[in-house]
Amino acid sequence: MSAGGESSEVLAMANLLHLSRRARAATEALELSYVAMNETLVLVNYRQAVLVVGEQVTALSGVVSPEANAPYVHWLGRLLREIRAPRPEPSLDEISCNKNSTNTAAPLLVNADSMPETVRDEWDEWLPLHALWLPLPAIGDGFSGGGWLLARDEPWLDGEVAVLHEWSEVWGQAWALRHKPDAAQQLQAIKQKARAMLPRRDDWYALRDLLRHPGNWRASIRSAWCKPRLRWSFLIIGALLFPVRLTVLAPGELVAANPAVIRAPLDGVIDKVMVQPNQAVKAGDLLFEFDRTTLASRLIVAEQALATAEAEYRQFAQQALFDTRSKGQLGITQGRVEEKKAEAVYLRELNQRAGVAAPRGGVVLFDDPTELIGKPIATGERVMMVTDEHDVEVEAWLSLFDAIDLAPDASVTLYLNVKPLSPVSARLRYLAHEPQQRPDGNFAYRLRAAIPAGEPLHRVGLKGTAKIAGGWVPAGYWVLRKPLAALRNFVGL
Repeated sequence: MSAGGESSEVLAMANLLHLSRRARAATEALELSYVAMNETLVLVNYRQAVLVVGEQVTALSGVVSPEANAPYVHWLGRLLREIRAPRPEPSLDEISCNKNSTNTAAPLLVNADSMPETVRDEWDEWLPLHALWLPLPAIGDGFSGGGWLLARDEPWLDGEVAVLHEWSEVWGQAWALRHKPDAAQQLQAIKQKARAMLPRRDDWYALRDLLRHPGNWRASIRSAWCKPRLRWSFLIIGALLFPVRLTVLAPGELVAANPAVIRAPLDGVIDKVMVQPNQAVKAGDLLFEFDRTTLASRLIVAEQALATAEAEYRQFAQQALFDTRSKGQLGITQGRVEEKKAEAVYLRELNQRAGVAAPRGGVVLFDDPTELIGKPIATGERVMMVTDEHDVEVEAWLSLFDAIDLAPDASVTLYLNVKPLSPVSARLRYLAHEPQQRPDGNFAYRLRAAIPAGEPLHRVGLKGTAKIAGGWVPAGYWVLRKPLAALRNFVGL
């Protein structure tokens, strides 16, 4: 190698180190852009330079700030779309899933002859004859990719291209470390990543050709799978079509399955409560008593009225032997006696029923004894329940928004708050046709599910979250069901 060649190489390396130092010292994106577009002249000679970050033209050589609506920028946009379009795919024999098989970040020599007519017609107006495209790969979140476009009248030499490629990678690292993208740029980067995952028209055409002319089916499948866009599309479509069980959640609890409801046998005020909540009782045990003061006074009055009626009857019966008019009053008096006797018998029965006993053995279910004492009760009003402690079933309240089609024996799983790792399995027994208003003001459907034999026993009153299983649906429907329902409620379509 000649001394002149060695000196030029040393000078190029010195200039590259200088530019690298300038890129590391830059503190703002504008300064980095200036270094890339204007100070790169110390490495190679060129007439025009363009910096592209993401999909936008960010900087131009010799221009402080590019105008987005300028004709030159619009033409550059068309040119860059052609340059960054995917290159033709290799044949089936050359396809390999090894990512190193093709270098997508290699520099590209560009001229008017390699462009379509829509770009070639205006090339001479905007750019010199020879252009070089230096792609910049995305680096983390600080740099979403892009490239440099350098143009001049002389052809590009291999040594110049190698030096520029090295310098562009150093500059890209500096940009990623110094430049903090704003919200709009971050959104643009997300769009680019999403767009890169979606297949293009050429990919679908290639897949169609493979299906029409399969040949070696293994090679065809391998060819389609090695296309990143098609691969991601197949994975997304497969995930959306994957069958899953449609389930909804609802607040639930364990309630008595077959309780004996204790209702008030008469109108009155509860005087005493002989049991405590959740107390075990036997059949015949006294549960509570009504206030007997009013009943006792009414019974005394009724018995006195009965005695008076009987005395009148005996008097008319004696007078009837001598007085025909008294004989006529005898029937009326006897009817009054029967009336008073029936009233006294009724009051005696009420007095006996003032003490309410348990109809069977079990556990007494009610809230608080102090709330019952002194409370006026109407006939037939429910006071408490007696049930077997472990004779339970699941009750859940399904909201209107979560109402789905359920099979008659749909699976219901209750995750208890006290035992979240020991769920209770049940089968749907009853689902209300009409919603009911809950204490919180919302409307919901009452759901009852029977617990099969063999399940662990739990006491009445435990609360938790019930998972109700519906039919099998695609995963896409499972994910989009609620958003689509909310959107329909909002737009009314």
